[in-house]
This record gives sequence, structure tokens and C-alpha cells, in this order.
Amino acid sequence: MPKPDAEVLRRRADLIDALRAIVPGEGVIVENAELRAYETDGLSVYRQVPLAVVLPETTAEVAEILKLCRRMGVKVVARGAGTGLSGGALPLEDGVVLGLSKFNRILDIDYENRAATVQPGVTNLGITRAVEHQGFYYAPDPSSQIACSIGGNIAENSGGVHCLKYGLTTNNVLGLEIVLPDGEILRLGGKHLDAAGYDLLGVMTGSEGLLGIVTEVTVRILQKPETARALLAGFSTVEQGGATVAAIIAAGVIPGGLEMMDRPAINAAEDFCHAGYPRDVEALLICELDGPAAEVDHLMGVVTGMARQHGATFLKESANDEERLKFWAGRKNAFPAAGRISPDYICMDGTIPRNQIAPVLRRMAELSDKHGLKVANVFHAGDGNLHPLILFDGNEPGQQARAEAFGADILKLCVEVGGVLTGEHGVGIEKRDLMPEMFNEDDLKQQQRLKCAFDPTQILNPGKVFPTLHRCAELGRMHVHKGRIPFPELERF
Repeated sequence: MPKPDAEVLRRRADLIDALRAIVPGEGVIVENAELRAYETDGLSVYRQVPLAVVLPETTAEVAEILKLCRRMGVKVVARGAGTGLSGGALPLEDGVVLGLSKFNRILDIDYENRAATVQPGVTNLGITRAVEHQGFYYAPDPSSQIACSIGGNIAENSGGVHCLKYGLTTNNVLGLEIVLPDGEILRLGGKHLDAAGYDLLGVMTGSEGLLGIVTEVTVRILQKPETARALLAGFSTVEQGGATVAAIIAAGVIPGGLEMMDRPAINAAEDFCHAGYPRDVEALLICELDGPAAEVDHLMGVVTGMARQHGATFLKESANDEERLKFWAGRKNAFPAAGRISPDYICMDGTIPRNQIAPVLRRMAELSDKHGLKVANVFHAGDGNLHPLILFDGNEPGQQARAEAFGADILKLCVEVGGVLTGEHGVGIEKRDLMPEMFNEDDLKQQQRLKCAFDPTQILNPGKVFPTLHRCAELGRMHVHKGRIPFPELERF
């Protein structure tokens, strides 16, 4: 690699000095050994050491950093806990990583309005831990909830095993404070249920760090259900499991969680967690029902009857809350459990119509033979969000490329059957070049016009989501005046 010229080195030095003036002390990281801690997110097959990392502690510091980077033409990648699985927080060689790990305080808990206001570096599970002594919790619960940050959940619109009944992040966010690329600070929403006008909360949630930096989040908290029980139902074929899922939803039963695992995932999770899973089945459903005790008793009978009707060979109901959590521990630890059966794996994230579960799993088995790699499947069966784990050994020449090709074929299959490329992991780098499978050129340009409305100089997370970059002037700006967004319902500081 050629050495940078004197002008590049001078500009880098000027940038670092300016960043240190904004964030003093140890808030600016420039040493190569320390930068390597930020070179990847959860999609660790891609790595890139950034130009620098800056760790602000206040919204004002974030605003000044963005003003500086915009003025100097420096790209910025926001980073939460780094648990994302699509390469969304992958750094740029000529860009700054803006880490939000120091934004880790819970600012306000309002039980009367059932809302909590937190900084974006607070962990997902941290919100529940803060309110559970009063009988409340935060509903979205991705498997990485012990580590993933709420700001990252906003960026990717994360879900979890209970998203079928209680919704994804977008259904549980009430308000945001964001900093635009020009340093302007905006508030969207609040503690109220809905805001008038454009759904800018919806625009920001799932925007993958392309539009602004989130510095404060107000979320909905819910009262813990009176009763919650889980059922394990094992089947000799995935078709039987898929048919049971369809029957449950068709009957109007909306479980708190409805998950499905295939045999490789079942055995890996059981070896790892000893959750009480049967090993002699091809598909396992985990169905949780919650609510008043009488309702749960009735629905448990309904679901058990449906499972039997569709050929269940194993049925086990949780006897107590400890056993219920044990059932879920196996599912939530399925990803790390895969590390016991394979040196490496890629976790995909496509979503399909529920009635396509069995056909897609059959096609996936054919793709496994085609690419010569094994796959273990865990997924949110209730809403059709697949998480195939493609197993490979990165030390073997060509296996990573085959794994990536296998993953691309799975995502193309999801679109083919009427699904989408991502349910909750985001597009990032992983699915960027597959976007034309789902959107035509006009669709993509229209999405990029929205990006230009927020970020006309395109300094935020460039190179992610869109397979082809266009200058904003080429696309035509969406009602942009001097880089500002004239939406009257935004509260400006």
C-alpha cells in the first residue's frame, strides 16, 4: 500500500487536533493497536481500520464533531455496541468512527406515561433491568440484548423473539433526539403515543446511520403480563412445524413468541444450554403465551391441540417461570452455540410469508448441497423472519466465498417467494449489492433522494445500503433549502 503524501498527513493531523479540542482527554483514539477494536462489527468477515475514533459524552460534542467533519469533508460512521450483523458499523479507511458507548445513562422513567428516556448507549436489556422492580419491561428483545445498544436497535429496527405480538423497535419508540450532519439538533415525538405530520420517527428507525446520529431515545415500557408459559412442540418434518405455525396464526392466536429451529440448531443449542430440547425431531416450535391466567390456560389447550393435529411427536409445557426462561435460553443462545459445531458462520436475515416456511427450508437444503456447506436454521416463525446460520471454515481456501454465495442465494430466494432482504439486521454492506433484486433503479434513486434531504454532502455512513452512489445534484434534492429540512413539526433548538 503506498504511503500517504504530506498533504494527507497534514489534513489528518489537523483533523485529530480539532477532534481533541472538542473531546479532550482520552476521547480521541488514533493508535493503530487501539483502532483495531473498532475495525468490525458482528459481521466479522469484513474488517477495516478507521482513520480515527472519537467518543463524545454530550449531544453538544456530537454536534460539534459533525460540523467539523462536514466542514473538512470527512466521512462519519456511527457505532453503538458493535453487535450488528450486516456490516452497518464497518469503518472507512478515510473516515471517523463516532462511538456512542459513553452515552450510557437512563435519563428518566415515567411509569404513569409508561415511557423511559435513555441515552443510545444503554443496552437493550438494561432498560428492562431498570424498570422490572416495578413490574415493567421493554418488549423488543433481540438475542444480543445483553450487549446490543438501544441506539443500534434504532439504526437497524431490531426485533427479537417477542416481536410477533409486541412489535419491532419502530413499534416501541416514542421519541428521538437526533443530530443532523450539519450539527443541527432536532427532537422527534415525545412521550405521547403518536405525532402529527410526516412519520419521521419511522424514517429514522431503521435508517442505518445514514440520516443522523441518535443521542436520546424515549421508548414505550409495558407492564409484565400476569402469566407467561411456554410450550415446546417437536415434529418429524419441517412441513408439520410450518403448518402448525400457519394454523396458530390463522386461528387468531397471537403468541408472545413463536420460534422454530431445525435439527442442527436444536442439537447445537441443547449441547450449549441443556434447555430440555428433544434431539430426535426435525423441527421444534417454541410458543409462548402470555396474559391473564385463564386466557393462557385456554390458549395453551388450543395450541397444544393444533400441534397434535399436525403430527407433533413431542410436547412439553413449562412448569414454572424458571423452566420457561430455560426454553428461551436455548433459542437466544443458538448463535453462539453454532460456534461449537463450526469454526465460522454467517447469520443471514431474510423474511418470507409464513406459508412459505416449509418450501423455503426445502429449497435451502438443496442450496446447501449445491454450495457444499451446512446450514442451521433458527427463526421468528410467527412473522417469517429467517436466520439461517451458514457454517464454514474461513481457514479453508474458497469456503468464505462459497458461504457468501450461499447467503446471497438464500436472500434471492426470500425475494422470489414474496419476502424481503432483511427483517431486522439491516442492509449495511452484507446485502447492499442485492438491493436490485428487490428494488428497481427508480426505487433506489427515490430512497437516495431521502438520504440527500437529510445529508446533502453524504458524510454519514457512505457506501452502505445503496449499491450505486449518486451525487445529490444528480438526483435532485427533496425540498432542501440550504441543507435544512423544512418540516414544521420538528422542534428546533
